[in-house]
Amino acid sequence: MDELRPEDYDAPAHAFDDEDPDAGIEPDVIDRLAAYGHGSEGGPERDSAAVMSTGPHDPRPEPAGESEPRVDQASYAAHERPIEPDPEAQLEQDPVAPDDVEHDELAVESTGPDPADPAPVAVVAEQHRFGRRRNRGAPRRQPKEHDKRTKKLVGLKIGASQIAAAQIENNGAPELVEVVREPLEAGVVVSGEIRDPDALGDALKRFFELHKLPKRGVRLGLANNRIGVRVFEIEGVADAQLENAIRFRAEEVLPIPLDQAVLDYVVLGDEVRPDGTESKRILLVVAYREVVDRYLQACRRAGLQVVGIDLEAFALLRSLESPTERDATAGALVGVAIGHDRTTIAVSTGQYCEFARVLDWGGWSLNVAVARELDRAPSEVEAIKRQLSFAHPTEIEGLTAEQVGKTRAGMQRALATFSRELVSSLQFYQAQPGALGIGEIVLTGGTSHMDGLTDAVRELVGVPVRQGDPFKRLKVGPRVRSDDQSGSLAVAIGLGIED
Repeated sequence: MDELRPEDYDAPAHAFDDEDPDAGIEPDVIDRLAAYGHGSEGGPERDSAAVMSTGPHDPRPEPAGESEPRVDQASYAAHERPIEPDPEAQLEQDPVAPDDVEHDELAVESTGPDPADPAPVAVVAEQHRFGRRRNRGAPRRQPKEHDKRTKKLVGLKIGASQIAAAQIENNGAPELVEVVREPLEAGVVVSGEIRDPDALGDALKRFFELHKLPKRGVRLGLANNRIGVRVFEIEGVADAQLENAIRFRAEEVLPIPLDQAVLDYVVLGDEVRPDGTESKRILLVVAYREVVDRYLQACRRAGLQVVGIDLEAFALLRSLESPTERDATAGALVGVAIGHDRTTIAVSTGQYCEFARVLDWGGWSLNVAVARELDRAPSEVEAIKRQLSFAHPTEIEGLTAEQVGKTRAGMQRALATFSRELVSSLQFYQAQPGALGIGEIVLTGGTSHMDGLTDAVRELVGVPVRQGDPFKRLKVGPRVRSDDQSGSLAVAIGLGIED
């Protein structure tokens, strides 16, 4: 496979029907396990915080064991520690598993095992659906007649600079009925966390009423450094005791009490070892209950009926392709959504999201780089940034050729920092048991539309990189208007897709 560029690589200079619009959030929000590639049956949770979804390209956000929701707020402070890439590391085509690493590494942590000593990895015999979030002893929920009808969802993506929503009818192939976006006041949401729930609730209410969007069937996306994924193995546990075993293991590996967290999980695969012991590989998703509650508070104020909360990483992958068995020789698909102040990275083997991480880097980082070179405030250089190109010099009114050159050089340095973080994250993924080589990186998000950025990232990272098209796998309805920044709609569209 193609090699990742080492850390010291220098970038070249060129380089729904809305039956009740006023309906609020129901006391028991259905645990939908919106996981990428599959849904899950589950009973309603006692706590509205337990709305997260988990599954194949949507495997990570929300069940709850007993009466606890399923998203553990694992210590995602780990994200604050930079990952140091190995200059000699490369994207392996064959899976690698370090001998000295336990399987309970946090997939979003910034430090990982040394992939220098690969060991054979057992083949996953069978893929399983996400674990149930049903309360212990609760009866199995029987499908109802209305479950067979077309599933209408509104995917809601709340970013630091804008709100985006996609109304999708899932009846066979998903059909995009409407997709809209509009700016959000700065400071309401910062780094994926709500600073002012009331202001956001008011903004959401205006947004849904202005665009006549259904307030029922809303699936919300979350992404920040306090939401993430752990992968570990459990041995010798029968299916009937699996959920309790996972919760017990979660208490061991997570740095916070479960009563402060929401968690969900999915069984990625299982195998029978030579000694007859059955082993299951578990993907555990965790989030701080506080983070989830603040989003639900804003949605309640807006009168929205939230039926599921999903990790944006899973939604990103669903927007790019339907979950299918991916040929191992083709390598893993890496979805990258570059937003205003953060970037979501998601690695898929075809059916499942195996790794996710959120970087504190986005389009605003380029604003800061440009502002530094021009001695201005970052908020003053947005128009200038949009006229710059990573591919070639451009003429910008009010700037000399020398100033344009300095700002381009500053942006190149900022992009090189992002590329090193991306490489580090992918090297960490490849150190996990069963990891694939990197097949391609697909960029989305508003910042990904900057001229020359895709080619610049390709040159910095050293693997195939292309621009993603979130409309490609959808039927597009007549009400949908074209958007010159379709990448900024990818996560909202993925949130509305039910695979």
